[in-house]
Amino acid sequence: MSDVVLPQGVSEATFAKALEGFRAAVGAEHVLTEGEHFAEFRDPFQPPQWDTNTPSIVVMPQSTEEVQAVVRVAAEHGVPIWTHSTGKNNGYGGAAPLVQGTVTVSLRRMNKILHIDEELAYAEVEPGVTWRDLYDEITRRGLRLMMSNTDLGWGSVIGNSLENGFTYGVNGNDHSAPCGMEVVTADGDVLRTGMGAMTDNPAWHTYKSSFGPSLDRFFTQSNFGIVTKMGIWLLPAPEVYHPVWVRVWNYEDLIPLVDTLRELRLERTIEAGPVIYNTLMFACVFGRRSQFYDGPGAIPDHLIDGIAKEIGSGRWMLRAALFGRRDIVERQFARIKDAFGAIPGAEVWGEPHSFDEIPSLENPGELVSGGVPNLEMNHMVGWYSENDGGHIGFSPVVPLRGRDLFACHNALRETLESEAGLDYMTGSVSINARTMLHVGLIMFNTADEDASQRAFSTTKRMVSRAAELGYGEFRSHLTHMDEVAAHYDFNDHAYLRFVERIKDAVDPKGILAPGKQGIWPEHLRSGRNGRTS
Repeated sequence: MSDVVLPQGVSEATFAKALEGFRAAVGAEHVLTEGEHFAEFRDPFQPPQWDTNTPSIVVMPQSTEEVQAVVRVAAEHGVPIWTHSTGKNNGYGGAAPLVQGTVTVSLRRMNKILHIDEELAYAEVEPGVTWRDLYDEITRRGLRLMMSNTDLGWGSVIGNSLENGFTYGVNGNDHSAPCGMEVVTADGDVLRTGMGAMTDNPAWHTYKSSFGPSLDRFFTQSNFGIVTKMGIWLLPAPEVYHPVWVRVWNYEDLIPLVDTLRELRLERTIEAGPVIYNTLMFACVFGRRSQFYDGPGAIPDHLIDGIAKEIGSGRWMLRAALFGRRDIVERQFARIKDAFGAIPGAEVWGEPHSFDEIPSLENPGELVSGGVPNLEMNHMVGWYSENDGGHIGFSPVVPLRGRDLFACHNALRETLESEAGLDYMTGSVSINARTMLHVGLIMFNTADEDASQRAFSTTKRMVSRAAELGYGEFRSHLTHMDEVAAHYDFNDHAYLRFVERIKDAVDPKGILAPGKQGIWPEHLRSGRNGRTS
């Protein structure tokens, strides 16, 4: 016990009793207190000497019943717990807890695919199921189904959904794939949302609403419960999958590129989630900074023009995808070529493929859009250092208008370049027909403590800079959650005051993920999020 970082306000004697309870609940071998595996449960992109987000212990249950037992032990002894699904949300803190000494509850061992319905095109999964796991099982069974997945296949299907994460297929639009959850509450009880509130209701994972308030979104980005099962909608295999690429060569072309995309999204020519990359975002996936520039500060703009030509990315590259009957897809692609072709110098290309051809495609982006998870995008973290690279995600929500996105991008780029001397990469995702998630990726060398400090501190400054433009983040690194929440200030933080009342009602002891999304239990609340109480 001498090396364990105790949770705030918990005595060594009390924690010893809780530890005994956790071991009884899940088995002593599934409670980690030290060693190589324990070291995995920290922010992988913080320098090794930083220890502000270290758990006291790691508890790894394997069933809903074990999660219930763990929560009851935590409630009995007043021990805070921080839950993750697989802990691979690396740009936002990974497996680390927000508060030093919190007990980490890792759901990695809950990795069963409980059901796949080919007729209704959905699956039911546990939190430890990754995108790759689900894809492999669909493939193994020979099912004619397609997923809408994220860039990195090692992430949790449930974990991504609970953080409002995006995916690139048709079901990636605005949380449209998750449907029906099983949740353990802070008193160790268990409930099911939607139609699951009725025992054995066959529409649990097919209908999103319920009789009364719908609770699925209540448990996204919250600390009100622990999700142990969830339904996820899939797509029937299309006759044709058609990747679409659009490249423009002028920096200011982002404006007409976005405006044309909005038109195509609103008319539903493009329904799957498109993404727009800047030059350096492409460069960091396929190369290293030293190949292009080895000078001080951020890469100068005139050199970025040269990089754009060298790697063939243009100043902006849009990736989208079409799915469906061949004749319809052909008409959609013709419409897309005409629309983007109106931008001087724009280039549009892509080829149709049958569903069975998708896994053999060479381009990793086309695989992702086609529902085949991979890890190629993870190469981006090596931009500054092959072995010690890291990044922070920074993601304000911007209306899908070219002038808005261009202004936001310029302000944030200037802040990062001038204050941190770091390059600005972005992949902006159209999460629906009216909104862009401007996902900035702040890369740095984790072995360079000064660079790491500049990356983290400047990201906090970027939170304020985005707010000055009127934009808030849809998710954030765990150490920036208070700063982000502080800017959601309408009517003296009425939203935060409301969710705090919910927190106090459903988790009166404040044991579930204290501080997540800026939602603190009452005894830790004073002075948080720009609030005085």
